[in-house]
Amino acid sequence: MLRHLHVENYALIENLDMDFDTGLNIITGETGAGKSILLGALGLLLGDKNDSGAMRDASKSCIIEGVFDLDRESFGEWFEENDLDFEEQTTIRRTITASGKSRAFIGDLPVQLSLLRELGERLIDIHSQHRNLLIKDDSFRLGIIDSVAEQMDTVADYRKSYFLMGTLRRELAEITAQVEASRKQFDYISYQYEQLKNAGLREGELEELEEEYLMLTNADNIRTAIEGSMSSLNEEETGVLARLKNMSNEMERIVEIFPRTGDVVERLKSSLIELRDITDELNNMADGIESNPERLEVVGNRINTLYDFQQKHNVGNIAELIALREEYRLQIEAMEGESESTTRLQGQIDAAQQKCNKLASQITKGRTKAAPIISKTVVAMLQKLGIESAVFEVAVTPSEELRASGADNVEFLFSANRGMAPRGIDKIASGGEISRVMLALKALMARRADLPTIIFDEIDTGVSGRVADAMGEIVAELGGQMQVVNITHLPQVASKGKCHMQVYKEEGHTHIRKLTAEERVTTIAAMLSGSTITEAAIAQAQQLLGGQQ
Repeated sequence: MLRHLHVENYALIENLDMDFDTGLNIITGETGAGKSILLGALGLLLGDKNDSGAMRDASKSCIIEGVFDLDRESFGEWFEENDLDFEEQTTIRRTITASGKSRAFIGDLPVQLSLLRELGERLIDIHSQHRNLLIKDDSFRLGIIDSVAEQMDTVADYRKSYFLMGTLRRELAEITAQVEASRKQFDYISYQYEQLKNAGLREGELEELEEEYLMLTNADNIRTAIEGSMSSLNEEETGVLARLKNMSNEMERIVEIFPRTGDVVERLKSSLIELRDITDELNNMADGIESNPERLEVVGNRINTLYDFQQKHNVGNIAELIALREEYRLQIEAMEGESESTTRLQGQIDAAQQKCNKLASQITKGRTKAAPIISKTVVAMLQKLGIESAVFEVAVTPSEELRASGADNVEFLFSANRGMAPRGIDKIASGGEISRVMLALKALMARRADLPTIIFDEIDTGVSGRVADAMGEIVAELGGQMQVVNITHLPQVASKGKCHMQVYKEEGHTHIRKLTAEERVTTIAAMLSGSTITEAAIAQAQQLLGGQQ
């Protein structure tokens, strides 16, 4: 619950400190004194958007700080999930610099504003007059009924599945569009790929074929040249090998008497070895060279085929053809993968749909069961609040399709007069009646929700007399279960508080002070009789306060 609020440099507030008690805290003050400003400051502390125009002195920073007593059972897990140190007394702070830059802190740790807002929603529920419009809001009505049905976790689980289903459907639509676009090219790409794959392409093949083609077209000339060279080398008496052999023998005979010929002998022997190798190689070449018109035709056709492929695909060599073939293969795999993805996504969508249907059915049962409980409780409170013939019904009807909130429409039907059929509350109820319905709903939710603090800003607008006293009793009863801060203009409500603070304006600045028992009598008497406090007003104030003064 909120223990202390400190505000600096906000609107009409120069420097203000407020201490809050457990139970019901009452705040009163004249119109224009700055009660709403306090709510604005508290809203900033809890994560509302920054309005730099609200700063009192634009040259200074605005600082708003709140000290809260927290229960580990209620908040410990949240702090752990967000990697924050839990302390039973936690300070949260919001600063807005003169330049408009906003910073948020939980404890001493700076945090994102979204995280501060998330914590704020768990700390305090602020209900101001304009919040009565929430009764027209689907999410508010659904929140009420799901809270009473104690199925908020189930609803959260449903929403996860619902939004997952939406995400999957969008992804499926994108992939389906891609598949449709790809399908137009698939046949063409597949045909080109099959042609290139069946062509058996190999790097360097064209060069080898062209060399073979040149050899085959000149086979006779090549063989004649090789055989002539071999004959020149191998003639028994006049061939080069025979003559070199003779030269080598002649030189070898004189080596001993003319040593300088030794080097020549070695060179002649080396030449003989080299020429014999050449002879063997020419012999091997001669064996592989022959005129072969059939092979020449095959090689020529293959060369023409490869050049046709290069021209068709506008590439310069076989390596580029092979690269294109691989590119086609990858495109085909991607297209086939897209088809597999659509099948996989559709399966996931079906599973999410099935889970949504199951959870939605479970949620509908819970809402149907909770509806009469809400109706009975609210009617009892409305009768206590002076609408004796009140009819309040919670109508749960099926929606045409699944929505983020489930498969139901929830409407609040109301009638204040006997014999009048209930209709949508926002179409038939007066402002005062809506205020009382909202108080009844808030009281119902507060009893069930694990919320430390609720703030009412003149929720009692439009009521007076006995109804005002009954409203005060309900607010006071709430104060026995949780911390309640009630900004009110009704003395009947103000008298029910455990702690009474008065907002006032002095020299253009908003201030607040906690009233003593004697000051409470005077203040409530003034609320009863106006600026002139009569003895009768004082007596009535003392009667309202009872044993609290």
